[in-house]
Amino acid sequence: MKRQKRLRKCRRQRMRIDIITIFPGMLQGFLQESMLKRAVERGKVTFNTVDLRDFACDVHRTTDDRPYGGGPGMVMKPEPLFEAVESVRTDGCRVVLMTPQGIPFRQSTAATLAETEHIVFVCGHYEGVDERVRQALVTDEISIGDYILTNGVLPAAVVADAVVRLLPGVLGGEGATEEESFSQGLLEYPQYTRPAEYRGMRVPDVLSSGNHQAVEAWRQEQSETRTRERRPDLLEE
Repeated sequence: MKRQKRLRKCRRQRMRIDIITIFPGMLQGFLQESMLKRAVERGKVTFNTVDLRDFACDVHRTTDDRPYGGGPGMVMKPEPLFEAVESVRTDGCRVVLMTPQGIPFRQSTAATLAETEHIVFVCGHYEGVDERVRQALVTDEISIGDYILTNGVLPAAVVADAVVRLLPGVLGGEGATEEESFSQGLLEYPQYTRPAEYRGMRVPDVLSSGNHQAVEAWRQEQSETRTRERRPDLLEE
């Protein structure tokens, strides 16, 4: 049993993320900067962008067609998407479709996905994807908000960022994500740093008092107040 646990831990040390899109160039800079770059360098995650057009069936590399039943816009064809997903899919992976019709993305969703060894993001475009893709391939449908973007690349990047930063060792400090907004169901308390006074605005005295119990009580009170004022829906939940 102990050997099995060690093996599982060893396998879990690196997450794999595949992002399927017709715009792979949109991700180049994003994946090579800041925390995501460090996560790759530390061996915590591997990113792979998949150009959906490589799986098109014609010389024009067509990935969309007109919708059955008529209507405006174009729909992503099933053939390229099926072949693209099947080229990277592994046992137990999560195939995530970024869509306005998905469940709202929350910190708890990011934490759940962070426990997954392999995530495949499917980035839609135009009027969406053929319904058969949802039925046969997709395990999760996620929306990052009640608004429409031109394609699913930016939403996939947002979710990937939120997930990867939760992987152990990525941020560098244990517990670094435990007191952030949404991690405890509340918005985070106000943060301050030096100088103690700037343009007449002073850091609250309690934060420099050395009384850790008083600091924790102040932070809890501030979190509750800020949540009540800005996101009362979180308190209701």
